[in-house]
Amino acid sequence: MITLDRLVNVLGAYGVRLCGRPERRSARLRSVAMPDATDGRVTGDVLVAVGAGSVTEAVRWAVAAQATVVLVRAGAETAREATVAGESHDVAVMLVDPAVSWSHLVGVVYGLVLEGRETESGRGPTDLFALADNLADAVGGAVTIEDPLSRVLAYSRSQQAGDPARLETILVRQVPERLRETFRARGVFARLAATDEPVFVEPDPSHGMTGRMAVAVRAGRELLGSVWVTCGNPLTGTRHTALANGARAVALHLLRSRASADLERQVESDLVVRLLEGTADAATVVSRLGLAEARMRVVAVRTHTSEEPHAMLLLAFERATTGFGWSRPGRSTLLGDTLYTILPDAGAAAAREWVAALGAGLPPRVRVAAGIGAAAQAAELPASRREAEECLALHETSHAVPAREVSHAVPVGGPPAYDESWDDILLHRLRAAARAGRVPARGPVSALRRHDGQHDTHYVATLRAWLEAQGDLAAAAERLGVHANTVRNRLRRMSEVTPLDLDDPRKRLAMLITLAAEDE
Repeated sequence: MITLDRLVNVLGAYGVRLCGRPERRSARLRSVAMPDATDGRVTGDVLVAVGAGSVTEAVRWAVAAQATVVLVRAGAETAREATVAGESHDVAVMLVDPAVSWSHLVGVVYGLVLEGRETESGRGPTDLFALADNLADAVGGAVTIEDPLSRVLAYSRSQQAGDPARLETILVRQVPERLRETFRARGVFARLAATDEPVFVEPDPSHGMTGRMAVAVRAGRELLGSVWVTCGNPLTGTRHTALANGARAVALHLLRSRASADLERQVESDLVVRLLEGTADAATVVSRLGLAEARMRVVAVRTHTSEEPHAMLLLAFERATTGFGWSRPGRSTLLGDTLYTILPDAGAAAAREWVAALGAGLPPRVRVAAGIGAAAQAAELPASRREAEECLALHETSHAVPAREVSHAVPVGGPPAYDESWDDILLHRLRAAARAGRVPARGPVSALRRHDGQHDTHYVATLRAWLEAQGDLAAAAERLGVHANTVRNRLRRMSEVTPLDLDDPRKRLAMLITLAAEDE
């Protein structure tokens, strides 16, 4: 089943709009019906009112069909009539633009309602678990269905021939890394990638694993996942054939699930892009995304790995969009090499927790860099996006280490948030300008730096300490680890090298900025 909220979000891309009944957006939808002149007992949660002469007639049909929502083709001028009729009969009315094809729209509605049942990802038919049960009965072993990254998509209830390794896999929802390394070393993944025939994996008592039969789930040349059966010996005869046929049935289920998921992701992505780029109807777009009209933050994320960088970014996008809209906090899109997510504002710490959870769902070798924009209203989200991008650049610069040297997906300290790190962002901008040669090449700081290089003095460090101590000789001396008289004497000699004008506040500010811009 799906919710009315999800139906509204997806159909909104086709010009369909909900009139009234906003409180019903969480209503669950399980069935679809169409009027039938030969059958007056048609019922369904969603009524597609093909042939209705008016909104009023469509609502009357919906009441008779015990429908929660009715789709009727009508122009925007009937919105008021639709709202009144719907509220008076407790039916949510969705107006379909007359230019939209019924045949196309009906296909989308049936696909969403009838094939959008819940799985771990919040999408795809629940009968993937039923298929695992049926397959387990046919082959006489416990079955798990996994995606290409060895994450569990479904599993059979049967524990026949089960083992500790299978139980651990189901509990953590993915094959433990030590088992993946074992399979990789034995060439199991390579064989699955090369053949459609089931492959036998020898038992490994050290990992609590009895034997396995594994078969690739494929659509054309694309590997969609795999089916695994616990068994002490290779399957033969009818059981071998049942496993091979079962893999083809799983492929069909996964393709249907992907089609539904891709449609919803595309609609969500398009709406998020509109908010990030700026739109006059930002509040309306936020509502269509199912977000509350409150302050939000933009989070920008990139993945870094020496292997399959684009695949890891797509995986991060998939993880960010996993689940029904009402079961996850953010809405996401991919632009270039960056994942952007709009999160309701619950503070920078909550955004960091979201990034950490996203990174935890990726392979250990992947490093996640992220930046968090300041809280903003819907119309201000483009500014939050720019802030997130600058924080992302800062995070990448401060953690520029090879992915193989990072033991956790998110570097220690977490990603910066603009409202907490605006000073670091400013300094980052200044340093970028300095590297581009956009600061004066000559001046007091440059003269003192040259003198230090030629005479092994410490004038630049002394100037920095004095400026940062706001002229307090004792504090500056403590920073440098010298006596206050030493600082006083250095300042005097420095003024002989170049004019400092330390009594001029503008000169002091300019020198402090120059030092910050040149600092690495």
